[in-house]
Amino acid sequence: MDVVTRAELIQRPPTEEVVTKEELITLLKNKSSPNHYIGLEISGKLHLGSLILTGFKLNDFIKAGFRTNVFLADWHTYINNKLNNDWDLISNVSKYYEKAFSFFCPGVNILHGTKLYEENKDYWKNFVLFSKQITLSRALRSLTIMGRTEQDSLDFSQLLYPSMQSVDIKAMDLDIVHAGTDQRKIHMLVREVFPKLGWKVPVSVHHHILPGLTDPNMSTNSSIERNSEDAKIFTKMSKSNPSGSILIHDNAEEISTKVKKAYCPSKITQNNPILEIINYVIFHEFEEFILERPTKYGGNISYYSFDELKVDFENGRIHPMDLKMSTSIYLDKIIAPVRNYLENDYRKTFQS
Repeated sequence: MDVVTRAELIQRPPTEEVVTKEELITLLKNKSSPNHYIGLEISGKLHLGSLILTGFKLNDFIKAGFRTNVFLADWHTYINNKLNNDWDLISNVSKYYEKAFSFFCPGVNILHGTKLYEENKDYWKNFVLFSKQITLSRALRSLTIMGRTEQDSLDFSQLLYPSMQSVDIKAMDLDIVHAGTDQRKIHMLVREVFPKLGWKVPVSVHHHILPGLTDPNMSTNSSIERNSEDAKIFTKMSKSNPSGSILIHDNAEEISTKVKKAYCPSKITQNNPILEIINYVIFHEFEEFILERPTKYGGNISYYSFDELKVDFENGRIHPMDLKMSTSIYLDKIIAPVRNYLENDYRKTFQS
């Protein structure tokens, strides 16, 4: 595969940004199998954003010939008070994440934080070197990478999180770092500090974040400026809001119920979670979106591009409930294979 084709794979949706495209091209010209990673907290049940959308991008990296790594950040999970700080539970959920990503992204390599820190003898030395380059206020400004703000009540370990996440990148000798757009701040911090230490600066790739299903106007953190980049972090799809998330374990009926209740005002396309799902998930997997509706309302209609569908919705030619019903059908087709494969692991991990 030539460099242009590989670069196009990395830049295609759900990618929103590459920092920088010129550096990406240079990397692909000079290295046949660059070292990639995405780091994930072990926060609980996987959903449409955390596995499916993320997995789409991982599969692009695999196809483009990258050594593609999912870093299961167990210590970061503990620091960020996820899973009740229960190490046994974190370990069990890590195994569930490993199996899920290995199934959805064949060829991916799974790394664990605990093992990285045990095997990298220079990790904590580099942690101190990096931390000496940033101020406390700079670290505090990076807290949205954890879904937190400076106004939150924090313990001291949480102030270590930005440095740890940055030094993880050095420890894994990464050529390209990848995350949702909510992690952009940490990658910009890396680009600022690594050259001062003479460390390799990786290319950064940021993919789109799926919003939750609820009204975005009701869910933004009060300390975050509405419509800012940080606001997206606090309105993203999250397992902590089950009614606002499509979990990969939801059956067809549960998907339909959640989608029916989703925010989708007539003719409104901005911040509309149903349209986001159609754009970034359904059209990623299907070339045709069939809107099913009764004959008396015009019968079924096929769309072959999101833009075409968006225009009709804006002009009131599509009723929100018809759009929701068809969206549910496609989502179940995408999720069903994963749901079925992980059924036993889900029960053992979360229902035992």
